Amino acid sequence: MKMRVSAVQYQLHTIRSFEEFAQQCEHYVKTAQEYGSEFILFPDFFTTQLLSIGSEQGTRLTINELPGFTEQYLNLFQNFALETGMHIIGGTHVIARAGKLYNVAHMFYPDGRIVEQAKLHITPTEVIEWDMSAGEDFRVFDTVKGRIAILTCYDIEFPEIVRMAKAKGADVIFVPSCTDDRHGFHRVRYTSHARAIENQVYVVLTGTVGALPTVDFMHANFGQAAVITPNDIPFPPKGLQVEGELNDDMVVTADLDLELLYEVRERGSVTTWRDRRTDLYPDWEQAEKI
Repeated sequence: MKMRVSAVQYQLHTIRSFEEFAQQCEHYVKTAQEYGSEFILFPDFFTTQLLSIGSEQGTRLTINELPGFTEQYLNLFQNFALETGMHIIGGTHVIARAGKLYNVAHMFYPDGRIVEQAKLHITPTEVIEWDMSAGEDFRVFDTVKGRIAILTCYDIEFPEIVRMAKAKGADVIFVPSCTDDRHGFHRVRYTSHARAIENQVYVVLTGTVGALPTVDFMHANFGQAAVITPNDIPFPPKGLQVEGELNDDMVVTADLDLELLYEVRERGSVTTWRDRRTDLYPDWEQAEKI
């Protein structure tokens, strides 16, 4: 079975209204639809673009005011999914619950359902500057094309959580990301390759590009979308199905052959998932069966 995925290198720039945000998002969604994509991934923190609108008094908006756009954001992307028949991983959006801020990834199903996965690992900047809180629950999601997981940016740098995702049956890990420099970008990119090799899964990664001059901690962005594969003979030698042009406004698209994953797990040059030393460290696969 194959699934076609698109990933958006989202161009952050100053806007004046929610309608401008909606039009930009619609452009990417329609582009992916024209490519025949079944899944489209937006990046981490891309809705911070809404803060560039400013207040009616002409003052700057802060991260604490971003949850005020939640209802509009959810309605917009739910309608996109209903209209196009695609699964839309709508990047992440900051929501407020019980007096705390959470960075939450949302997936919008073609039938109108919306599911959530809060970011589980919070960077020092997010804690100190934005007072963000970490999510407490990890889920995988069933789709018509198989089981997937959504891990946001910093999450992919922790191998344990991806082991859990694979143990729960996920074959594709979607990673919305947002990094401001080369160091952060390469941390996420290199660990995405490692997770694909360790667990013999696909990793679909994307990030923000552009700049928001009036939004604190979004002044610079360094990003590139990529569809990352295990490193074995059925796949491209560098483990890259496709990648975008660095820091350009664009959409990349690729077909993921899930049968190839099953093949290399059984008969690959290496069988990293099967060869885990579960006598030495936790067997998450067995833990999921208990």
